[in-house]
Parts: sequence; structure tokens; C-alpha cells
Amino acid sequence: MIEIKSLSKCFDKKKFVLENLNCTITNNAIYGLVGANGAGKSTLLRLINSIYTADSGTIFIDGKDVYDNEELKKEMVFIPDDLFFYPGYSLMDMALYYEALYPKFDMNYVLKVAGKLKLDTNAKISSFSKGMKRQCALICALATRAKYLFFDETFDGLDPVVRKYFKSLLADAISKDEATIIMTSHNLRELEDICDNLGLLYKGKILFESDIDTLKTNMFKVQISLKNDFNKETFKGIKILSYKKVGSVATLIIDENGKDSRKILEGLKPIILDYLPLTLEEVFIYQMEALGYEFNEIV
Repeated sequence: MIEIKSLSKCFDKKKFVLENLNCTITNNAIYGLVGANGAGKSTLLRLINSIYTADSGTIFIDGKDVYDNEELKKEMVFIPDDLFFYPGYSLMDMALYYEALYPKFDMNYVLKVAGKLKLDTNAKISSFSKGMKRQCALICALATRAKYLFFDETFDGLDPVVRKYFKSLLADAISKDEATIIMTSHNLRELEDICDNLGLLYKGKILFESDIDTLKTNMFKVQISLKNDFNKETFKGIKILSYKKVGSVATLIIDENGKDSRKILEGLKPIILDYLPLTLEEVFIYQMEALGYEFNEIV
């Protein structure tokens, strides 16, 4: 488990990138961290991996302080957004480098996945495309069999087919290695079908977080029309995050929150009553509006 308490970080004694951030990430799950460029996603990952030192606050993994903890680092691997490879190195060279650092490194895994992706393990990585370089980094990271994996802009540069393949490899790491994966993105759609939990980072703090199943099963878009005139007050007892009425049809965004809204609405004997699913992006938009924020300014 990753426990972050009152974490703050600023650069050059200027505006805080992260300020009094609190977050708990459970084991054996994929946690997606979403936010606009500059929200502090990369900084947070670098702090967890002891690349940066926090100005204040604590970060513990499995009850151990992460800072300068060599034993813990053998169970952690971080792939940044701005990839780095030693000049002249091939994928095999990088794999051998990782093998020297991680006791559980699986060289056969590298050869198997590289073969499937038709990557030449002896060619210089500098000759590869952006997407191929990302593939090399992800392969080496997954081959470490580390308990905690951190990916910044995980699928950047990958085409849809390769992206889908790596999503399956991440799922395998969760089920077979009991790994915990933390990944960042500014694209909610990219994380929607793989993450167990999502956190929205805004102005240095986790503004909103939840598990995806709860988000997607508790919120609905409802279109309703009644025989008689009606307004928002007609729907007392239902938690409405958004209400819009055009003509005789109203669109409600409702948060079930343990209540059976359908029973209440059917009791009004509606002419029209349709329940529609929400995309994850729509869920976040309406949750942010309920909190008084403009979603477009956040992501």
C-alpha cells in the first residue's frame, strides 16, 4: 500500500507544484492519475520514486519510508514521460542493465514480448520510432517483475493495436505478479477500460478520487417527461448533479448514492423515462460541476 500524507513540493521557492497532498493507493490494482499538463502528475511520481525530495510530508510504501530505501527500490520501477536510453544501447543492452538492478528480472519475458512485437533486440534504440522506444521501456519495466510499477503517460506514441496488447500485459502483471500499477494521463478515455481507481489532480491536490465501478454504476443520465408541468423541485429525494429542461423533456444527471431513483421516478407516472449510461469523462465533468469546478479548466 502507498500512503502519502501532507505532501508538498515547490521549485525555486516559487508556487507549489504539490501542496498538502493526501492519497492512499491500495495494492494489486491499477490506479490512474489524471490531470492537465502541469498539474503535478510527473512530480508526484518522481517524489514517490525518490528522484525528487519533498519539501514536507511523508510517503510510505508497505509501511516503509521510500526516501533512500535501496531494498524498497528493488520492488519499484519508474518509466518517465521523457524516455532516456544510454547512447548506442540496444534493447538487449537495456535488458542486461535492468537485470543487474532487479533480482527477479525475466530475460525470457523480454525476448518473448520483443519477438511478438517484431522488435530487433540488437538494433540501436536510437534508430527506433517514438512508439518503438516506448515499447522497449515498457518491456524492460514489466520484465523486472517489480511489485510497484509507475508509468508516466503510459501509452504515449503507441498505435491502437500495440496499446491494447500492452494493456493486456499490465493486466497480466496484476493477476500473475500481484503488482500495483500507478499510471498518469491527461486522457480519461485512455484509462477508462484498464484502471480500478482514478484520482483527479488539480492545483497540487487530489481533488476527487473513486473506484471506477462505483463511479459508473452510481451515476446515470435520465431523460424524463411528465404529463403535467414540472421543474427540478418535482424530483425531491433524488440527488441531482445537473438539471436541464428543453420543452417538455428534462435531462437529469443523478447520483444514486444508495437510493433507488427509478422507483421514485416511476411513481411520477412519466410519459418518457430513459436511463442512459455515462462515459467516465461525463462522470468527472458532472462531479466537478457539483464541487463548483469547471472541468475544462482541470483536464
